[in-house]
Amino acid sequence: MAVLMQILKACKSYGEQVLLDNAEATLSDDVKVGFVGRNGAGKSTLLRVLLGEEELDSGEVTRHPNLKIGYLRQHDPFLPGESAHDFLIRDSGQPEWKCGEVAGEFELKGDYLEGPVSRLSGGWQTRVKLAALLLHEPNLLLLDEPTNFLDLRTQILLEHFLRHFKEACLIVSHDRAFLNATCDHTLDLSRGKLTMYPGKIDAFLTYQKEQNEHLLRSNAAIQAKRRDLETFIAKNKARASTATQARSKSKQLERLELSDIASEEPTAYILAPVVEPRQGPAVRCKDLTIGYPERQVASGIDVEIDHGSRAVIVGDNGQGKTTFLRTVVDSLKPLAGEVKWGFGCSIGVYAQHVYTSLPEKDTVLEYLQYHAMFGTTTQKILNVAGAMLFRGDAVQKRIAILSGGERARVCLAGLLLSQYNVLVLDEPGNHLDVDTVEALAQALIDYKGTVIFTTHDRHFMKRVATCVIEVRDGRVTNYGGGYDAYLYAVNKEIDDGERELATRLSKAPLAARNAPATRAPRRDDRAIRKEIATLEKVIARFDDLKKKANSQLLQTCDAAESLRLHNEVTNLTSQLEEAEERWCQLQAEMEESG
Repeated sequence: MAVLMQILKACKSYGEQVLLDNAEATLSDDVKVGFVGRNGAGKSTLLRVLLGEEELDSGEVTRHPNLKIGYLRQHDPFLPGESAHDFLIRDSGQPEWKCGEVAGEFELKGDYLEGPVSRLSGGWQTRVKLAALLLHEPNLLLLDEPTNFLDLRTQILLEHFLRHFKEACLIVSHDRAFLNATCDHTLDLSRGKLTMYPGKIDAFLTYQKEQNEHLLRSNAAIQAKRRDLETFIAKNKARASTATQARSKSKQLERLELSDIASEEPTAYILAPVVEPRQGPAVRCKDLTIGYPERQVASGIDVEIDHGSRAVIVGDNGQGKTTFLRTVVDSLKPLAGEVKWGFGCSIGVYAQHVYTSLPEKDTVLEYLQYHAMFGTTTQKILNVAGAMLFRGDAVQKRIAILSGGERARVCLAGLLLSQYNVLVLDEPGNHLDVDTVEALAQALIDYKGTVIFTTHDRHFMKRVATCVIEVRDGRVTNYGGGYDAYLYAVNKEIDDGERELATRLSKAPLAARNAPATRAPRRDDRAIRKEIATLEKVIARFDDLKKKANSQLLQTCDAAESLRLHNEVTNLTSQLEEAEERWCQLQAEMEESG
């Protein structure tokens, strides 16, 4: 076991904020480490130090002479018009067959591999970057929140990649499910100190809780002992016969010290809406076709969700999750078929088009009072507002001055105070901290109504979902067994794909591996080519508009303008992903019919 990197007596501060205080840790060549700590603790700063992008105030980082770091890049490393395959060859210097083999591990094939990488969605571009990482053959991977904005299937592929990766990793993540699946050690950064725990994140959190409970019991015993000693000293210090004993007890009292326990931040507590449980189907989709006048997304949908279910809608980015959700709540009309809600269903919707149209003249408190069920006390309203981070005077803020994230939390708080017996939630955890997401999960578990939701947070999904509905390849499938059944199906599919790839490569002669791939001739379909040309212009326009809006968003200080630009970027991202997905479908269609 070789030591790849060692952090010795590291100190780092920004003004009065101390991030590292004589911190020490060792990274070996045979461990995968999950790096955890509260937001702002200094995890990203330490990563920059390890990469050599920042200096310590004092202390040192020693590195093995053969250390080769691989870092998942957040910036765009691609050249204009470059394909994923061409990028992998250029970036790694590896032969074509090797690049194709590694790309296959991330399901990069067809036009996802040979088409312009700039046209791929963010999740697919991340797959390309991960393949490039592997091709560089590093012996230490540094990953900073690698699952952010990745769809579930890409997250699972990343898990498979890391489990098969034979070298060391240091992974910063808040995703407990991901860390449990990939890391066998846990590194904690708290109050400037680094603690390495030889176990997974769940075991570490249990250990941490037990340690705090032990210290609390120890402190309670010390406090009791102190009181006994103080009572004895007070009674006996004035008597000549017991003065010596009193002095002795005083010295004992001085030696009694309380253990320092990290103060815990306030924990959010959310109560679920109180509704009557119901039986039978809440909603039925019968021979449903969803999409837009110019493009069909999925057809032949026959899905039923029962009352009391908590159904999560999943699927790769661009496959149509939001389209399906919008059709179910009637904000988008079906192309064919019907969506039929059960008798007595009262539907509350949390989605972007809802929380961007809140009454701007209302204060937070006024909005919540209006939407709360009859008889709700002001204190309960304030409690829910506080759980959504509106504490003290913040409840008197007018909605007009709230950011997009704050408006989202106001909308969610209004739903939680309502009497809706069906909640439709599109990424409800996006604007909430970890503790509040955990409280929301518990509230939805306690809720007696029906929940239909989307999320990228697998820990949240696993806790809440009782069934999984996947939108993929023009079909919608209900995995009635819940998250575990869906996870098993996806893992099996990925494992089967890996075995098929390994078999195919083992049978291929060496000359064939090194020979450039020959492409089948494509049919000359003018209509498809015309649509592709039009789409490329649309994608380029959307991309330019998104970059311009992002640039303006970073520069503006006006709350109303920030909200408008935030909404514009979100809308453009959605439109861009849909256009990119259609472009890939058309390219695949041309290739298959060639």
